[in-house]
Amino acid sequence: MYGKMNILFYPKKSERNDDGMVMLYARITINGKRGEFSLGRRIDEQRWDSRGGKLRGTTTEVSNFNRFLDNVKNRLFDIYDALLKEREDISAIIIKNIYLGKERKEYMLLEIFQEHNDEIESLLGKGFTKGTLQRYKAAYKHVSAYIEHGYHRNDIPIRRVDHKFITGLVFFLKSKRNCEHNTAVKYVINFKKIIRIAYANEWISKDPFFHWKAKWQTKEKSYLSQSELDALSEKKSFLPRLELVRDIFVFCCYTGLAYVDVKQLKSKHIVIGINGDRWIKMPRNKTKTMSSIPLLPPAEEIINKYREHPYVKDGKGVLPVLTNQKSNAYLKEIADLCGIQKNLTTHLARHTFATTVTLSNGVSISTVSKMLGHRSLKTTQIYAKVLDGKIADEMEQLKQKIRPSGVIGSKDTGSDEF
Repeated sequence: MYGKMNILFYPKKSERNDDGMVMLYARITINGKRGEFSLGRRIDEQRWDSRGGKLRGTTTEVSNFNRFLDNVKNRLFDIYDALLKEREDISAIIIKNIYLGKERKEYMLLEIFQEHNDEIESLLGKGFTKGTLQRYKAAYKHVSAYIEHGYHRNDIPIRRVDHKFITGLVFFLKSKRNCEHNTAVKYVINFKKIIRIAYANEWISKDPFFHWKAKWQTKEKSYLSQSELDALSEKKSFLPRLELVRDIFVFCCYTGLAYVDVKQLKSKHIVIGINGDRWIKMPRNKTKTMSSIPLLPPAEEIINKYREHPYVKDGKGVLPVLTNQKSNAYLKEIADLCGIQKNLTTHLARHTFATTVTLSNGVSISTVSKMLGHRSLKTTQIYAKVLDGKIADEMEQLKQKIRPSGVIGSKDTGSDEF
C-alpha cells in the first residue's frame, strides 16, 4: 500500500555561511521514512516562515523565490503521481533521486538469471553439479519464453515480477510448454531463487513469492513387478545397443542406483563388506549421502559380463553406461519388445529396487533407506505407501471373489427347541 507524501522546506542552521545566510533543504516523508536534499539556495533565517514553508515579504524577489518553492513541490508530486500511475516502487529516496536526476539502475530479470547460471557453471565440482546447472538453464529458457510470450519483450525489469507473473508462469509451463504440474513447480522454485537474490540485494522492495506456495501433486511411483523384471532380464535376441541398456537397467533394479550414480560407479566404490561379500559404497551424487549396497547375484553377473569391455578396462567405470537421453530412448524400444506397458526410464529401476526387490521381500524400510542413500526415512516411506496401495487393490479384488456365506450371525429357525 502506497503511503501519503509530505514535503517540508526548512533552513539547515548547521550550514550557515559567513554572511549569516543558511542553506534551504527539502524533506520528503513517506511511511515515516525520509529523503532530504539541498535546494542550493541560501536565505536569511529571520525572514523564513516555518509555518507557511516560505519567505515572508512582498518584494518581487520574495515572490519569485516562493514561486520556485511551489515549482519544486509540484515537481515532487508529479513524480509521485507518475510512479503511482505506473505502479512502480515508491519511497522518499526514489522520488528524491528522480528529482535530482540520479538514474536508478534498472536490474533486468534475465540478466540476473544469466549471471547466476554463469556463477554456477564456474563452480562446477565445487558444490554444484552439471545436473543443477542444467536445471537452472532449463528454467532460464522457460522464463525467457514466457516473457516473450506474455510481455512481448526480450527481458523485463525484475521489479515487474509480481504474484500475477508467477501464477502466469505456472500456467504457461503447463499449457504452452506441456510440463506436468510437479515439473512446472520445480521450474518455478528454481526461478524463486533468482527473486530471493534480488530481494536480498534490495534490488526489489518486496518478495513477490510471499503469497505463493509450492503445491505438489501426489503421484504414485511406477515400478516393475517381479514377473516384468524377470521377463526383461531373460529376454534374448536384443540388438547390442539395446542389450547394453537393458543390462544397465537391470543392474540398477538390483542395486537401487540412480543413473548419475551408476554412470560414476568406479572399481574403488566396490569393497568387501562386513559379511565378506562385495558391497557398493559410494556417496549419492544428489544428496552426498553414503549408499551401502550389498551386491546381489544378478548385479554381480552384469559386472562380470562387461569386465572385458574397453570402457571398463580403461578404468572409466565399472559399466559402459550410455547417456541418459539415449538410455531412456532405448528403454522405450525394450519395453515394446518385452510387452511391458509401462514408461520405462532409468529412474524407474530405482523404484523397482525399493519396492519389488527389497520391501516386497521383507527387507526393513530402514535398511532400504540406507541402501538408497536417503537422508530421511520419510522419503523411503513413499515406497511403502505404494506397496500399501498395491495391497489394498489386491485385497479389493479378493473381496469380490469371497462373498459372505450367510453363516455368521444367522439363525436356524427350523431347528428343534430344547
